Amino acid sequence: MKHLAAYLLLGLGGNTSPSAKDIKGVLDSVGIEADDERLEKLLSELKGKDIQELISEGSSKLASVPSGGGGGAAPAAAAAGGAAAAPAAEEEKKDEPEEESDEDMGFGLFE
Repeated sequence: MKHLAAYLLLGLGGNTSPSAKDIKGVLDSVGIEADDERLEKLLSELKGKDIQELISEGSSKLASVPSGGGGGAAPAAAAAGGAAAAPAAEEEKKDEPEEESDEDMGFGLFE
């Protein structure tokens, strides 16, 4: 991801075809060491391609991926379970003695 991020930053800066040296320069400027193998793989996959077209294609593919929808039932089930646990918690509170207040100690923190 760091290599792709550097590639995209260079593209935003006007460099439409960043080289490995350009990407290493960006990464070195923020103290990150580039992985030569991954960098070469990225450059070989992006060679001759327009990054804006790739982003558009990726966005349209992501739009067709279902997201959400199925998670709605789980919170409802959890809420029902939580409602049943509430009376038990009230009973526990009744059994516990109340904590003594600080007034019984005879001094205050800021006095």
